[in-house]
Amino acid sequence: MSEESWTVPRGRLAGLADLPLDDGVPAHVLQQDAALVGRLLAGVARSGDAGDQGVSDEDVAAALALFEDMRMALDRLETQVVIEARRRGMEWRQIALHQGMKSSQAASQRYQRLVTRLEEIRQGIR
Repeated sequence: MSEESWTVPRGRLAGLADLPLDDGVPAHVLQQDAALVGRLLAGVARSGDAGDQGVSDEDVAAALALFEDMRMALDRLETQVVIEARRRGMEWRQIALHQGMKSSQAASQRYQRLVTRLEEIRQGIR
């Protein structure tokens, strides 16, 4: 999806900004981790040289370590939203369209992969 196509969904969801985002839920954790990575990158970008802003190699390594948890949180959120869409009667082709996919089969398969991945993580297989 182009950057412009995200404007409408972001604007629509901005109206929900008054709803609280509880600590510990995947969205809150993802938001915090993304903000930390953003701060690191902002520090690097401002200086042009990571050392000038006190950003160490260990800081960069710590940021890299956050990505697996961020992916898992994002997978959980996507799964929950797809479940809600289906609960509300959305068909797979509608879900596919909103996810930028070309077919209902692609959306359904993605959902199944997410569920499988999350279950494997829960069971300690991954």
